[in-house]
Amino acid sequence: MGTILFDKVALIGIGLIGSSIARDLKDLGLAREIVVSTRSAETLKRAEELSLGTRYTLSAADAAADADLVIVSVPVGASESVAKQIADHLKPGAIVTDVGSTKASVIAQMAPHIPQGVHFIAGHPLAGTEKSGPDAGFEGLFRGRWCILTPLPGTDEGALAKLRFFWEALGSRVDLMDPEHHDKVLAIVSHLPHIIAYNIVGTADDLEAVTQSEVIKYSASGFRDFTRLAASDPTMWRDVCLHNKDAILEMLSRFSEDLAYLQRAIRWGEGDKLFELFSRTREVRRSIIEAGQDVDVPDFGRHALDKKN
Repeated sequence: MGTILFDKVALIGIGLIGSSIARDLKDLGLAREIVVSTRSAETLKRAEELSLGTRYTLSAADAAADADLVIVSVPVGASESVAKQIADHLKPGAIVTDVGSTKASVIAQMAPHIPQGVHFIAGHPLAGTEKSGPDAGFEGLFRGRWCILTPLPGTDEGALAKLRFFWEALGSRVDLMDPEHHDKVLAIVSHLPHIIAYNIVGTADDLEAVTQSEVIKYSASGFRDFTRLAASDPTMWRDVCLHNKDAILEMLSRFSEDLAYLQRAIRWGEGDKLFELFSRTREVRRSIIEAGQDVDVPDFGRHALDKKN
């Protein structure tokens, strides 16, 4: 049993992130009570079958009442709805945070409804898989990963320190960032790659010259790795696109310009330009490994197959 940080934690939304937090809370003994809330009776029942909390309710307001920490883990487009539901039930001194991939929009949706005396600190753990739902979560998801907090000016330092310590207890490295800057950074490192993956997989699906059986059969090439991103939760990514529109459009514009440069180099046989680009991007991969954000080991799903053989 670890050090109890909160008497009562309310988890509103119990998908991949929420259920992973629940598992870590229980495993590390960080809370006396874990109340799980979700709109779907079926999902709530599954959360109870998995023993993710100590109490379960369909009411976000009920979950948030008297909670010391409220973690909102819903698609970002539902943030304002949740804030309105819980606003009148939050106790003074409570910390309210979220895990959304866009921050300026979530803050604009939630902050106006959070009462005085309650500490609202938006956050984003940079961890996850393409899976969704309560079964997708697992202990240790946040270990060694970054969690970005985007506190508003005037945020209580004690509350911020406690939330930082909470994420560190889950194994995360915590950084503070301006919400708009966060959204621009995430547009290039997360949102754009997902959009490109969705587009490539969609293009392949649309091609009449290549049958679906061939796409599946030969997916041991690069296409397979795009399909992992393109399998991500469609509701979540629809909301990300709509709620980080400006930053995503800016990055898409830059990407389109770079793609046109690449297209010209291929068309005119400019091998030196191609080699320079491919060498530069290889160095980015090496930097990611050196930063501890991945390991230099072949993977791409084959390890699971190896274990079966």
